Amino acid sequence: MKPWNIGLSTGCFYSRPILTVLDEIRASGFESIEVCSFPAHLDYHNRDDVARAGETIRSLGMRAVSFHAPFADNIDITALDPTVREVAVSELLTACEAAAVMGVENLVLHPGPERAGRPPEEEFLTRMRNAAESLNTVAGRCCERGVHLVLENMLPHLLFGHINDMLYLLGSIRECDVGACLDTGHANLSRELGMVIHKLSGHLHLIHVNDNRGDRDDHLAPGEGHIDWPWLISELKRCHFDGTLILELSSRENESVPDMLARARQARDFLNRLM
Repeated sequence: MKPWNIGLSTGCFYSRPILTVLDEIRASGFESIEVCSFPAHLDYHNRDDVARAGETIRSLGMRAVSFHAPFADNIDITALDPTVREVAVSELLTACEAAAVMGVENLVLHPGPERAGRPPEEEFLTRMRNAAESLNTVAGRCCERGVHLVLENMLPHLLFGHINDMLYLLGSIRECDVGACLDTGHANLSRELGMVIHKLSGHLHLIHVNDNRGDRDDHLAPGEGHIDWPWLISELKRCHFDGTLILELSSRENESVPDMLARARQARDFLNRLM
């Protein structure tokens, strides 16, 4: 089995414009990237900015594996208010268009809002149906634009933070084939990493690789937290995973671009040794 492709999320530089860091990312040996949608990093509403980012990525010989769709409290595809829901869907359709313009392969999307807690059952089921309808709209646009939609498992305290909620939504999308992105940190915080791997194994397309110590979504480099990485790599092999690993790491306070990239290279080397 050949080693998996390992890329880097540009989210570790979310406060810097993407065009100011792409050269250094490529010079560090990262050919594959996931593009972050934070406005200070890339204004995905601005078609010219998006086109320039895509042109630069291609000129550097890089592969844009994925674009992480925006997520926030106000981007709520489950909303009971149809106007709020329509605005949220529009935002995700704009992200899909940006992904297509950049030539990105996958659009990674949180299938629920950044809202903690589970409402009463009747409201929860209504929100689930709203999410399924919204996701079908986004999936349809992704198919039209040649972008693969990928749903990411969410933090356990959020609405739809349980893996069974995500499986329901995956099964509710009729428009086209949709994949899954396993966030190792989110699954570790849910205390069900092994179960999540196996329940998503038939859908897995991407892995967001990050570590934590079981109490916060720290986005540490693999090996810096409590995840058993030799076991995890072995489980992914047993499930015949053949997608891309995306390092999704947080930068430290006042950390320079070269220092952040040095840590990312160490994380990549750590994974390659395990593989």
